[in-house]
Amino acid sequence: MHADLVIRGGTVVDGTGAEPRRADVALRGQHIQAIGLDLPAGQAEIDACGLLVTPGFVDVHTHFDGQASWDARLWPCSLHGVTTAVMGNCGVGFAPCRPADHATLIELMEGVEDIPGSALAEGLSWDWESFPQYLDALARRPRDIDIAALLPHGPLRVYVMGQRAVRREAATAADLQAMAELVAQALAAGAVGLSTSRTSAHRSARGEHTPMFDADAAELAALGQALSGQPDAVFQMISDFGDVQAEFDILANICRASGCTGTLSLAQTDHRPRQHESVLKLISQANAQGLRVTGQVIGRPVGVLMGFDTTLNPFSCRPAYLALGGLPLAERVAQLARPETRQTILGQADHEPHVFMRYFGRAFERMFPLPDAPTQSPDYLPEASHSVAARAARAGSDPAAWLYDFLLGNGGAALVYLPLANYSDGNAQVIESLLRHPHTVPGLGDGGAHVGTICDGSAGTFVLTEWVRSRGVFSIAQGVQMLSQRPAALYGFADRGRLLPGLRADINLIDLDELAIERPYLVRDLPAGGRRFLQNARGYRATLVAGQVTYRDGQATGALPGQLLRRGQTRLAPLPG
Repeated sequence: MHADLVIRGGTVVDGTGAEPRRADVALRGQHIQAIGLDLPAGQAEIDACGLLVTPGFVDVHTHFDGQASWDARLWPCSLHGVTTAVMGNCGVGFAPCRPADHATLIELMEGVEDIPGSALAEGLSWDWESFPQYLDALARRPRDIDIAALLPHGPLRVYVMGQRAVRREAATAADLQAMAELVAQALAAGAVGLSTSRTSAHRSARGEHTPMFDADAAELAALGQALSGQPDAVFQMISDFGDVQAEFDILANICRASGCTGTLSLAQTDHRPRQHESVLKLISQANAQGLRVTGQVIGRPVGVLMGFDTTLNPFSCRPAYLALGGLPLAERVAQLARPETRQTILGQADHEPHVFMRYFGRAFERMFPLPDAPTQSPDYLPEASHSVAARAARAGSDPAAWLYDFLLGNGGAALVYLPLANYSDGNAQVIESLLRHPHTVPGLGDGGAHVGTICDGSAGTFVLTEWVRSRGVFSIAQGVQMLSQRPAALYGFADRGRLLPGLRADINLIDLDELAIERPYLVRDLPAGGRRFLQNARGYRATLVAGQVTYRDGQATGALPGQLLRRGQTRLAPLPG
């Protein structure tokens, strides 16, 4: 046995749910060669004493569709132990697409996923039209992790129906046949499935519903039928579940007719705080009937970040604030700090407020200041006594005025965190129940999306720091399995998600005692100077993709072994000799 690399003396948590054990891990090429005690020396070695040795994490819900076409590093996910990411979720993406529809798809992604349209317009090369051509374009670029792509329903519908899709007209029989043929073409080229969105919260940059918002069940059934006979194909859906049974039946019927796997986004919301329980019950019933349906959940509240340099804040729709919006941050803060400007803005009402601000713009009891220190971990499950409302009350101040002054701090980089979902009761029991369900997987971190409002790509790390280490709700074996084997199994990725001989050498070395999530911060490194939130972590001592070390202590090594992962290419490799 001649190993290229031996990871020596670590605590192996193999992703299967088995108890951790001390062992060496030998790698040969892109694969694991052997796991055991006192393995022979390799050409190179890593001392893993005191560290966990885990599979690389699989993130099933990202929106790197644009970023992956221009960027080699898929931050923030790859900074948090993710080695494989699935994109194309929620029915939005950039293929197939005719040149005349470039702007339509950019406006759709900008509105739904809060990615600057200017960044997309400059960054996208558009050296594709069909979905297979898009996959080929992705395959030509090296990157730090593997990516897989769903075919999104929105671009598919626009490609076939043009402006009729934008106007949300019903698809004709000819439209359905053309779309089904394109689904089959995409699957043959390596798409891992099909995605759609049925939520009114998803709007284009013009504020219009998405092209697939109210597509009827017959259209979705026809597209789902195109997944028949395709091993491991997935149908991904997000819905408001206005009629829980009817909406779930759309997904269940597609799975029943085609044999595909179904997956849907699931969180607790304020307006229907127990709706998720009904959906979980239906998921359990579907699996008991032999269907494969999985809920995608997140291991903490979905949190919106607000400040004077973010997409939204409680003052961002007020006329005097809007008048300063084009200024660089330092100049804007200088103007905002002027007493007369402060008085004017605090005295104004919102002008055509964003829908989010209409509901949450004055929810000061749900806004929580983040620490200024870059390395200090945010409190993602904050107590009510730490809210803006509570702090303002203790200071004898109006909460809007208190928040305004707080946001001026740290040179205008101060942030507040507003738990939007999974926080209706102010405690963590709902999140625990979502994670504990046998037919859910952690996801919904939305890496690559909501770049000016949300930074939840660190949610996987939070599972380990909060639910495993701090609360002890899950064992380390359970926590690692949640982040690796279970999401890999959802997509039929048989060659990863576990540490076993013959599988991909996608590996994390983790110092669990030191593992920590740092404060999110804004950078302007997108094309056209677009801004986005990033977030670092401490405690990931090394991350390996395909046997190559890509990160050491959060610093990139320069290795870019990541590839496009096409459906059907994740079968077990022959055992390395």
